[in-house]
Amino acid sequence: MTKVSVYDPFADVLPTLFRSLFSDAPAAAAEPTSQTIAMRVDVSEVADAYIVQADLPGVPKESIQIDIDANRVTLRAPVQRDAAKSEARVLRSERFGGTYARSFALSEEIDETRASARVENGVLELTLPKKAGAGPTRLTVQ
Repeated sequence: MTKVSVYDPFADVLPTLFRSLFSDAPAAAAEPTSQTIAMRVDVSEVADAYIVQADLPGVPKESIQIDIDANRVTLRAPVQRDAAKSEARVLRSERFGGTYARSFALSEEIDETRASARVENGVLELTLPKKAGAGPTRLTVQ
């Protein structure tokens, strides 16, 4: 089953405990088996392209999925967590295991044939050229 992550503007303001009071969905009784978390991204624009930088610590480049559909970009990357040794007692567990996912729309269509992606030091950098002639069009009245 595919999960979609929804942007929550109150995620940093309201703790998880109190967010359940304001949502219509019932609070989960148990911890979910797989989690989806929105990755942190920076999007900048130059004259003919968009530059996207996304933090993906510990994710191998082979497992990163990038989908481009017109002006919508979707990034997805599964993160495998090392299983704790059976004889070890876990004192604290804060590392994430699940899926990083992010989807956003840009103001202009992307030329997916010229798009490029590279990963260095856990940072994914996308260069997304704008499609030629994708700007606004002015019609003349006849």
